[in-house]
Amino acid sequence: MMKILIIEDEQNISSFIERGLNINGYDTEVCNDGLQAWERLQYNVFDLIIADIMMPFMSGLELCKAYRQKLGYSTPFILLTALSTTDDIVRGLNAGADDYITKPFKLAELDARIKALRRRSTVNTENQNDIFLQFSDLKLDIHTKEAFRNGTTIHLTAKEYLLLKYFMKNPNRVLSRQTLLENVWDINFDTNTNIVDVYVNYIRNKIQPQGTSKLIKTVIGLGYILKEE
Repeated sequence: MMKILIIEDEQNISSFIERGLNINGYDTEVCNDGLQAWERLQYNVFDLIIADIMMPFMSGLELCKAYRQKLGYSTPFILLTALSTTDDIVRGLNAGADDYITKPFKLAELDARIKALRRRSTVNTENQNDIFLQFSDLKLDIHTKEAFRNGTTIHLTAKEYLLLKYFMKNPNRVLSRQTLLENVWDINFDTNTNIVDVYVNYIRNKIQPQGTSKLIKTVIGLGYILKEE
């Protein structure tokens, strides 16, 4: 089921959108202002975001721009607004929005826009997967060799990147020290080095900004596992 975040400070409009989308089979969640939504987006992944532009504390434009630049996600983003001039539309698209709907609108139009974005997202899935790896709220860009979590860009050394990449390609699987040595360091013989433990500790500290959960766990006597708590 497609999970959609609705961000709208006018309750009658948010209720209208929520009811309509639920009837059409979407799983929805509502935030009443941009700041509340920004806090929610730090720890949750949605399939699509619908946001009003004019909101208290943080506008839809500011939210969309921050979501793209700081979190690095490519989730489809639709902006709602009563403003419909070309300049307004351009500002919305430049902020990173995928679509722009002018109020008032019919639910059928919104549903059609969602389906169009979903089709476009499906077409781009293979290319997206060639660029990013994602586990929970951790994202790894295999082109820039940077990771993203909780609004933080995480810079990695070459070996840290290779180690994190291997974990993210093998989630929920216990990886022994020897397996990591063979696949990340190309060492396929027994060794007493603690280099694996040292580098696991490095990336653990980097991918765990304040307020986030621990993703790489030690399995005593066996190795390590990338797993949600």
